[in-house]
Amino acid sequence: MCNACHVSATRMMILGAVRLMQPVHGYDVRRELLSWGADRWANVQPGSIYHGLRKLTEEEMLREVGTDQVGGRPARTSYEITAKGSAEFETLLRDLWWNAAPPTDPFFAALSFLPSLPRSEASSALRHRATMLRATVDGMKASLESRWISELKPTHVAWMFELSIARMAGEIDWCERIADLIDSGVSYTPDTLRESPEFAEYLERSSNTQR
Repeated sequence: MCNACHVSATRMMILGAVRLMQPVHGYDVRRELLSWGADRWANVQPGSIYHGLRKLTEEEMLREVGTDQVGGRPARTSYEITAKGSAEFETLLRDLWWNAAPPTDPFFAALSFLPSLPRSEASSALRHRATMLRATVDGMKASLESRWISELKPTHVAWMFELSIARMAGEIDWCERIADLIDSGVSYTPDTLRESPEFAEYLERSSNTQR
């Protein structure tokens, strides 16, 4: 997920959680979002939730409606969403629904340097990646069949699991196909690239930097 999309998703989820549970303590917003697994699939980090609550309050998207303290625990502030915040929530929600942003995956950074790895290691790593993804898929399928999902969660939670499974299934197939290609010795530099003037210039620059 791009950085701007991540920020938008975090703002939208905080506003949405407050609107769903208001008046609500910041701690309960954090607990609710983490119970959804938002730190994993939306990259909503625990620390960013408290920061987001403060910033959204400064922007008059949220308002503080009370502070209470139990025993020696830190004081906890309760929040409600404002009309301005509700409008922002609906705008962000619809933007994320109607636009598609490719997810950010650090693996792409490693993939861009594929020729730096021995072929045997690269193909083994891809097959290992497929094995790990397959184990995750099996776990998610088991969760889908459990009472926790089928009876105790809204229907769209199961649909979220199904989408994650479909994406990982596609990546599993890709990992195994590319591993086979690497093992077959397919060239990383096709003839059209090797014969291009741009590639010759690239090789010359690389040679100069290594002197």
